[in-house]
Amino acid sequence: MLKIIGPFLCILVTLNGIAQKMSQTESYIFQAMAEQEACWNNGDLPCFMKHYWKSDSLKFIGSKGITYGWQKTLDNYMVSYPDKSAMGKLTFTNLVSEKLGKDAWMIMGKWELQRTGNFQNLSGHYTLIWRKIKGNWVIVADHSS
Repeated sequence: MLKIIGPFLCILVTLNGIAQKMSQTESYIFQAMAEQEACWNNGDLPCFMKHYWKSDSLKFIGSKGITYGWQKTLDNYMVSYPDKSAMGKLTFTNLVSEKLGKDAWMIMGKWELQRTGNFQNLSGHYTLIWRKIKGNWVIVADHSS
């Protein structure tokens, strides 16, 4: 009986360890996105961008098409949202979280901007691809519409 239960318990312990790692990664990503909300809501776009891959290979797809590169993405945000009142209050609602591989996650959800004054409220959806690069989880592709 012990010969049967022993290997089974080893498998359960291993699976439990894997599940905890996945939930730690997912928790980290959700915390990073909460930090992004706080940065945005403080009017700090460079802070908001700190969880994006600082590379010319970053891909951002929005209503105007695809943008390549971290700096170009930041520059576009700064033109579209020149001050805190234009930025409004950002809220993310994550709807789907899926592990794509050992070092990749996909997060899908809804974003909302509540703004005042002459600014209209905005909302849409996003798909974020997060990858672990050089030990850090970063957004490598963002499709927001």
